[in-house]
Amino acid sequence: MHIIPRRSVLYMPANNARALDKARSLPADCIIMDLEDAVAPALKSEARQQAIAAVQADGYGLREVAIRINAVGTEWFEDDLAAVIDSDAHAIVVPKVEDAETVQHVADRLPEGMALWAMIETPRGVANVEAIAMSHSRLQVLVMGTSDLAKELRIPHHPDRLGFLYSLSRCVGAARIAGVDIIDGVHLDIADVEGFAAVCEQGKALGFDGKSLIHPGQIEVANRVFAPDVPQVEHASRVVEAWREAEAAGKGIVVLDGKLVENLHAAESERVLMLAQAIAERMVV
Repeated sequence: MHIIPRRSVLYMPANNARALDKARSLPADCIIMDLEDAVAPALKSEARQQAIAAVQADGYGLREVAIRINAVGTEWFEDDLAAVIDSDAHAIVVPKVEDAETVQHVADRLPEGMALWAMIETPRGVANVEAIAMSHSRLQVLVMGTSDLAKELRIPHHPDRLGFLYSLSRCVGAARIAGVDIIDGVHLDIADVEGFAAVCEQGKALGFDGKSLIHPGQIEVANRVFAPDVPQVEHASRVVEAWREAEAAGKGIVVLDGKLVENLHAAESERVLMLAQAIAERMVV
């Protein structure tokens, strides 16, 4: 199992050179240079050039760097795709994916080593998410686009996100079927620190691997919530140790702190330890 921490995934408008430079020093796990929603039509070409230049200049350390292109069918799609293909970006983010064919169309054109992230942000995308998630080996991440999904479903942005729960849970299930990561949608109220922390906790409880962000001030909370804390790591270590001792003794189960431990608990604890180790190794300052 190879784990890449994706606790905090920060969108940066690609037409803002200062923001792209600042991202080199931010403690986000992933940076998405955005050519789509954050960029006005008249600035698309300039944004594309700046994103590619920033990626080629590097300096992002261990941060995963992706570029979100404009959607298939738009006038900018082909130029965006061609530019990203020739870049050193780790991944290409495709918005408004609604079927497996879209993923296959893009993924088959990518160079070796470049991953594809698919955004699920329409009812049709949610309806086809299992096929999308399983569509190509290059697909590594699903990203929820909850702002567009809210508009399409006519769902208000309530703190409990009640109207989103079906879509969010279905997409998490699809990600787990396919063995890919899934990132929760953005929280639009930058000043709402408590509300942001609450939706991060909710997202983690729903099974998400991280949170997409619109402001650097949201990074610290996302990193904290989507990382295993010290008690979790210590407990996971004890579970793995107990399970290995049980295996060595030829036992299929073991009791730890009065609770039954089976192989599934050991496997999840091993994942917790691997995630904690990966975070420690990729720590950015």
